[in-house]
Amino acid sequence: MPQHKSCTKRMKTAAEQRLNNRAFRSRLRSAIKAVRTEQNKEVAGKKLHEACQLLDKAKSYGLIHKKNADRNKSRLALLVNKLG
Repeated sequence: MPQHKSCTKRMKTAAEQRLNNRAFRSRLRSAIKAVRTEQNKEVAGKKLHEACQLLDKAKSYGLIHKKNADRNKSRLALLVNKLG
């Protein structure tokens, strides 16, 4: 157990942040999966836009690495462009 008040507070904030990170990561993965499973090009384009926004947000939060976000956006864009 923590001996200092600040350590106790830090434990609480870390637990809250862990839950927030888990929820955001889940939203991100769901958005990516929605783009990958879509067959209609127009709908996939809209979903790609939403997924790219979430990837950029996750990148700015430090939740994922910058190159990881860029790689995912590139691969999703290629996938959407291949749709007929």
